[in-house]
Amino acid sequence: MSRSASDSPTLFDLPVRPDFSLENSARREGLWPVAGTDEAGRGPLAGPVVAAAVILDPDNIPDGLDDSKRMDSAARNAVFDEILARAVSVSFSSVCAHSIDCGDIRKASLEAMRRSVANLCTPPKMVLADGRDVPPALPCLGRAVVKGDQRSQSIAAASIVAKVIRDRMMCRVGDHDPRYGFEVHMGYATARHRAAIDSSGPMVRLHRLSFAPFRLRELEPTGT
Repeated sequence: MSRSASDSPTLFDLPVRPDFSLENSARREGLWPVAGTDEAGRGPLAGPVVAAAVILDPDNIPDGLDDSKRMDSAARNAVFDEILARAVSVSFSSVCAHSIDCGDIRKASLEAMRRSVANLCTPPKMVLADGRDVPPALPCLGRAVVKGDQRSQSIAAASIVAKVIRDRMMCRVGDHDPRYGFEVHMGYATARHRAAIDSSGPMVRLHRLSFAPFRLRELEPTGT
């Protein structure tokens, strides 16, 4: 697994909002197009981890790009639509709970990023990946960017796409089975979610049985 040299920014190195400086630096080196990639859903007890890859048009960058965690749902959805309308290429991919359980969440997140980059309709020459690791087997050069969703507009765009797609997936699951309230907490370990697990058990193929509290006790998965 490739790992970049330390790229940890200090608090005062971070821009107020992500900018396009990393992308422009790559362009000056002849590495264009540049894709940003990020994931959503590392921490929840249920659902897939979803990653996205985005190549922005330098002359048509959507307003309001930011780390998706610093945006409310309405703002994310509005910018999501702008990303799809303006970007050169957008792709997303997911790795299911069962695959997460068969490996680990870090590997699953990197695999989802790799798939997203591979599925872009415009092949990038450089990938900026949020975090400390470069996804494996990229088709081009890659750079890991710590706090990348707060530094790079391409990574921020990918973080928004991944978060919106994953939230919509979990809302659909909540519509299908209202017992757990997935449409409210998106699979995170809220009190409501934990209470539903206690009363109904984990949902087969959706809950991550390698995560606490499942791996700390014996629970029978429910159907559907």
